Amino acid sequence: LPDQLATTLARATVAGSGELLHRSDLPSATLRQNVTSPGGTTAAALEVLMANDGLQPLMTKAIAAATRRSKELAK
Repeated sequence: LPDQLATTLARATVAGSGELLHRSDLPSATLRQNVTSPGGTTAAALEVLMANDGLQPLMTKAIAAATRRSKELAK
């Protein structure tokens, strides 16, 4: 996709997801399950992201790096 179209689609997706979560009383996991087609592209991506070596360890490392840097900057 062209960069501008990809950015537009990503922004709309994030905004729509956030708005859905904001307006709903359902847990985020339920909302995700409601919009994920079994065997579909989103399910395939989520399988990778939610694996033991997926997004969680990366986020943990990123937060740890930011925490370390914050402490360095506070000196």
